[in-house]
Amino acid sequence: MSSKEVKAALKSARDAIKNKEFKEALKHCKTVLKLEKNNYNAWVFIGLAACELEQTDQSLTAYKKAIELDPEQLLAWQGLANLYEKTDQWDFKVELPNVYQKLVELYSSSDKNKCYDVIKKLSDIYQSDGEQLKLAKVWQQLIQLKEEEGVEKSDLVKLLKEMIHILSESPNETEQDNETQQHLIAAFEKAMTLVEPVPGEEHRKISADYLKFLSKLPCEEAKIKEACESVLSLYPIHSYALEVLCGHYLKTGNMDDNAVSCFSRLQDLAPNSGLSHLGLGTKALQEGRYNDAINDLSKGLNQMSLSTGWCGLAEAQLKTHRYSDCAVSCSQGLKADACEDEKLSSKLLSLKLEALVRSGEDSAADEALDTFLKIPEAERDPTMLAHKGRAYLTKGKIDRALQVSSELLDSNPDLAQGLALRALVYVAEGQQQLAEESLLKAVSQTPNTGEYYFLLGKLYWEMGPETRKDRSKAHTHFLKAAKLDPHLGCAFRYLGHYYREVADDRGRAQGCYKKAFELNSDDNESGAASVDLSIEQGDMDTALRILQSVTEKATPGSAKWAWMRRGLYYLKVEQHQQAIADLQAALRADPEDWVCWECLGEAYLKRRSFTAALKAFSRAHQLQPSSIYSVYQAAAIKQTLGKFKEAAAEYLQITTKQDYVPALKGLGECQLSLAKTLMEDCRDGGAIDLIEKAIQNLFRAVQLRPDLSCLWKLLGDASTAVSVVSPNRAQVLVPNSLAGLDSSSQANRLNQVQMLKVGERCYARALKLMPEAPSLWYDLGLNYYRQAVCQFALAEQNQNSPSQDLEKAQQCLKKSIMMDSGNHSYWNALGVISVNKGLENFALAQHCFIKSIQVEPNNVVAWTNLGALYLKRENIELAHEAFKIAQSLEPLYVNCWIGQALIAEGVGSYDTMDLFRHTTELSSHTEGVKGYAYWVCSTMLDKSNRNTELYRYNIVQMNAISAAQVALSKYTERIQSDPDAFIMLGYLNEHLHLNRQALQAYQRAAELLQSTLSSEELAFSLGNYGRALCNLGRLEEAVRAYNSTPLEDLSDLVGLALAYCRSGLFQESVTTYERALAVASNEKEKAYILTALALLQHRQGNLDSAKTLLFKCSMLKEPISESLLCLCALGLVHSDATLAAAALTELLKQDSTSGSVVEQQCLLTCSLLALQGNYIAVQREASRAVHRNPGNSSLWALLSRVVPQFYPRKANGGAVAGYVACLASMTQGKRALLFSGLNQLASGKHSGEEKLKNALKTIQRAVLLCPDDPAAWAALMAACHTENTSCYLSGSAPCRQSLEHTLMSVVSMKVQNVEEIERPLAQSLEGWVLQQAVTGLMMAGQLDQAEALCTQVLSVSPEHPAVMLSLRQVQCQRLLLSGPEPVLPEVVLEELNKAVILNPTNLGAWHWLADVYRSQGLLVQAVMAYRQSLQLASQLGVHSYQVASLLRLALLALGPCMVGIPGNDWKDLVMEATTEVLKLGSFPVAHLFQALLQFVTKMTSRETRRLLERLVYTTSQDFPVTVAQVASWYLLRQLHAKNDQELIDVLLQHAKQKGDQRLLRFHSLLTSSSS
Repeated sequence: MSSKEVKAALKSARDAIKNKEFKEALKHCKTVLKLEKNNYNAWVFIGLAACELEQTDQSLTAYKKAIELDPEQLLAWQGLANLYEKTDQWDFKVELPNVYQKLVELYSSSDKNKCYDVIKKLSDIYQSDGEQLKLAKVWQQLIQLKEEEGVEKSDLVKLLKEMIHILSESPNETEQDNETQQHLIAAFEKAMTLVEPVPGEEHRKISADYLKFLSKLPCEEAKIKEACESVLSLYPIHSYALEVLCGHYLKTGNMDDNAVSCFSRLQDLAPNSGLSHLGLGTKALQEGRYNDAINDLSKGLNQMSLSTGWCGLAEAQLKTHRYSDCAVSCSQGLKADACEDEKLSSKLLSLKLEALVRSGEDSAADEALDTFLKIPEAERDPTMLAHKGRAYLTKGKIDRALQVSSELLDSNPDLAQGLALRALVYVAEGQQQLAEESLLKAVSQTPNTGEYYFLLGKLYWEMGPETRKDRSKAHTHFLKAAKLDPHLGCAFRYLGHYYREVADDRGRAQGCYKKAFELNSDDNESGAASVDLSIEQGDMDTALRILQSVTEKATPGSAKWAWMRRGLYYLKVEQHQQAIADLQAALRADPEDWVCWECLGEAYLKRRSFTAALKAFSRAHQLQPSSIYSVYQAAAIKQTLGKFKEAAAEYLQITTKQDYVPALKGLGECQLSLAKTLMEDCRDGGAIDLIEKAIQNLFRAVQLRPDLSCLWKLLGDASTAVSVVSPNRAQVLVPNSLAGLDSSSQANRLNQVQMLKVGERCYARALKLMPEAPSLWYDLGLNYYRQAVCQFALAEQNQNSPSQDLEKAQQCLKKSIMMDSGNHSYWNALGVISVNKGLENFALAQHCFIKSIQVEPNNVVAWTNLGALYLKRENIELAHEAFKIAQSLEPLYVNCWIGQALIAEGVGSYDTMDLFRHTTELSSHTEGVKGYAYWVCSTMLDKSNRNTELYRYNIVQMNAISAAQVALSKYTERIQSDPDAFIMLGYLNEHLHLNRQALQAYQRAAELLQSTLSSEELAFSLGNYGRALCNLGRLEEAVRAYNSTPLEDLSDLVGLALAYCRSGLFQESVTTYERALAVASNEKEKAYILTALALLQHRQGNLDSAKTLLFKCSMLKEPISESLLCLCALGLVHSDATLAAAALTELLKQDSTSGSVVEQQCLLTCSLLALQGNYIAVQREASRAVHRNPGNSSLWALLSRVVPQFYPRKANGGAVAGYVACLASMTQGKRALLFSGLNQLASGKHSGEEKLKNALKTIQRAVLLCPDDPAAWAALMAACHTENTSCYLSGSAPCRQSLEHTLMSVVSMKVQNVEEIERPLAQSLEGWVLQQAVTGLMMAGQLDQAEALCTQVLSVSPEHPAVMLSLRQVQCQRLLLSGPEPVLPEVVLEELNKAVILNPTNLGAWHWLADVYRSQGLLVQAVMAYRQSLQLASQLGVHSYQVASLLRLALLALGPCMVGIPGNDWKDLVMEATTEVLKLGSFPVAHLFQALLQFVTKMTSRETRRLLERLVYTTSQDFPVTVAQVASWYLLRQLHAKNDQELIDVLLQHAKQKGDQRLLRFHSLLTSSSS
């Protein structure tokens, strides 16, 4: 075939490839190959077509064949590259760079652009594979091609920068081979040559990168220096070239002059450069300039962290003995760059070990031993072993240290470190001679080591007494140590000790201490000694400069000595705020330093921060309980703050231990202040006791320091203070030596006059010590004035008359004014004395008061006294103005208000009572108290204004009776000779029902009036006294008291009649009432007397006469509500509902605004409704009354009381009502709380249901509030019984057993103390408690104890029917428990019936008897018993027992119906009983019984389902859960019987909502049984 056919076939193959018909292309190529085996194009086409057909092997073979035929042709290489790029095979990826390299060669001469593209691809491959050298060569080739092409210099620079960037980004830049590095160097140099301008920013950046690169090549030292010099010449103000050069010097350790010059130049150019400081610091270290080295290295390391730098710093710190800093530097060096250099790491560990050991701290010793283990070959290094031994010695492990030293000396006998270690061990063991020998050997081995000389000198310093006498050897060795090691601060410290203690050269000592402190700023001892010496020499500037330098560098919690000394300095110069700050800083360093706490307390005290000072002194006392100073200061602060009681207690702690005069003085002052406080409140007895103690303590102080005038002055104040109290109270026990008495006893009781004389002598003694003290003359003058007033009051004429004492007082005060005329108190006191009876120099008094005001314009006392003077002179207007000014100056000063009240009383103002009341609120002043009491009593006696707004405000709203009673009690405590005050106090006590206190007041008034001539006042007082006696039940004495009066007054007559009545002398009472009737002046008084006569007639059994008298009362012109009330009560007592209703109707027509009247009317209405049998209306009536009067606590208590008796279904509401009454009124609350507990009992609230709000807890609170109420204790017994019953029902053990005897004894004891009118009820309660106790014992199974209890009571009361019934119940219970189904004989049943009949009103007994009959199967007899109890409950009007009897009867009849006994009798009985119950109220149990009867009669009827559903799906919150659950069980049975699945599902869903799991289980049982 010719070449034409070959060309045609190739053309066809090319066309097929264009049309993507690759298989056709292969056919045409094979045709060509058949014709021409080595046809290049055919093989290329085959490779291309096979590649597209994903025939990789055929394509590869074809391309390789084509390349073999013509290696210089592009097509095959292009196809092969395309194949390698498309195919993801690792061998292709390996070969691809070679293909690209060939393409680069081929393109370089033909197509530059394609050549550049291929080079880019090849660069990416080499870069990703990390082929740095090949990458560099490719880029070099690219740049060379660009150069040959003649591109711009800027483009070449860009390529060079890109090449540098790519090669510099290599993660293993430090591992680049030398050839690659040379390529990079060439690229940098070429770029620097080509870039323009020079110098320029771009050139500078390339130069910087070039130097950075060279700095990583330590072998290129010459090139680095050359490049740096070149760059420096071009850019002299830039530091990066110097930084590179300095870094190079630091790495190589070259510290020649060039290096130092480089470091200096860098520091000049960049002062903050870390490299320059590190270099200079390293140079300083080599030259032994350790402080300079530390400074420079520290600055350098702050900028950059280098292990070599840290190592140098640690070495310098070790040389200067800064061991803690050295250890820290070593740790930092080990962390820096992970310290990969093992040699450097080992050096750092060695330095750290030595620093930790030499620091001498126990915690550092542990770290040192850990560091020793990290050092390679440490066990073979004697120096390291010596350090290890020292670490053991620091930890107190002497044996281990001795072992290490022995091993060292065994291997190296002359090793100085071993000898020093052995010496330190000997020192620790106390073998000082051996230690000296070892140290001498160590010194001989290394005579240039200052440490050994120091240790030897320290040993001589601390050796025995002989060496201590002559410490010159120690001094010599310390000097030698300081000379050899000038940085050894401890040597200078001991030199300071020597010069201070031995040579007594303070100047040299201070210099040595200063040097030691400069060498080691942590040497607190040297610093403190230097400061102390500076202060001692008066050089405060130096001392403050040292302290300032320490505190500025100190971290929180350090440099305690400096802070404390500076704080004390500031405290001395009275810069209190700065002192506090410094002392607080000292305490941060040592919070347990009690001295520092005391200093801080002093600083606070100087700043007048009393609370903070108190806390500081309290803390000091906690830390040092034996410190008296802190306790004294705390007490003094509390005294300053007015906490006298607490201060006295703390003073007492000191004085009980020792006679500390300041504490005795402070204790006396506090007790005197407390006494004055009590006297202001008229508590004179307690005040006298405190004055007595104050005198005793002050006298103790005076015996110790008689030269202190302040103590005598305080004794005078204490003695004079008794002038305020009542003379009867002023009996003070005073030491004889103080009183000036000669007696065999140590002390005598002195009266008021004698105490004032003692005060006079004490003031005189104080004046002898300080005769020029005007305040003492003032105190003495007041003492003379008090003596004069006391003698006026006692009417005693001694050798010194009152006028003489007043003249003395006047002279003393004039003396004080002469000494100090600017004291307003002196002028005021002189004015008071001048106006007094005996002098009455009113002009002088006025002058003194005005002068006092001129001296001190804001002088409330002087203004008040001036007003009193004007009032005495009857100048009302001026008095009012003076008092008004005094009020404006001090509104709380009581005397000016009393003056205004007296003026208001004089002019008849309505504000008088308000003003007097305000005086009692301000203070207990006698004038104000008596005035207010008078106005309160006068207002109360005027019954015509009881309903006025003024009365309600002044008496009721302002609680005037209680306020006046309290104030008047204080008044009579002090002034016990005022009968009017006692009469008023008795009257107020009566109104507050304080009958015993009222009796005492009236008795005292009668005693005081016996000696007077006022028969009218005496008769009035005796009448009051008789009434008080009658109120307390002391009737015979009351009769005598009334008979001692003229019996002309109506109140005396009715009082006597009442006393006769209560004594049982009814005829005498009637006679007296009739006599009073003749004296009565108006119809209202007659009505009251007639009502009393009616009550007497009823008491004597004359019912008709009583009714006649009461009807007569109602016919008067002024009828009273009390007569109607008595008439209504009479009808209720005698079950006359008509009479009671009529009387109540008339009573309700009258005014009922009073709270007590509303309560009475509600109670009577409820009683009438109960009498009529309308029990539901009882609760409703009480509820209506509460809603009408929600603020009346008595009505709430009444509601809580009637609910459990008449409507127990609402017991929860009754409990709430009782709780409201308790909150509203404490008086009603005591009883209402008991009612609330009874309601909780009625509703079944026991601890099993309510942990917090249950009956037991409520009744316990009631017992606590009313411990004398027998009903409360009985209720507590019932609550305990309820708790035990709930425990029995739940199956748990009762926890309140064996309380029956105790509670019954308590009730019996409390019953004896009740009033006579309540005695029948109390006896009934006692019988109920006995039955309750027997019931509790029976329930607990303690039948023997129950029988013994009954027998014990019967031995005292043999015919007691209730006890006999209880005994029969116990005996019956024993018989019933004797066998499984015991049958009681007829004789026993007869006895039981007799026992019940003997207790006709015991409704529970009939229920019990019915239960016994039912247990014996005697259902008819049981029905009769229930009917008997029902009849009895109806007669007694006991609503709850009516309901209980009917429900029990229905339940009894329901039993035979449920078991299917034929006949309708039982069914009719069920319907009859439940119908009657529902007439009395809505009771769910009755509805349940009717539903169950319907279930038994017609199980599947609709009516059955309706009745049961009404009980199950109730929405009432008070509905019994048990009733609903029982109804739900029967409803489920009914629905199952009818197979009503839909309603069953509804019922089950309701049970799930209510949590009734028992119904769900019952459903599953029914379902399983039916299937």
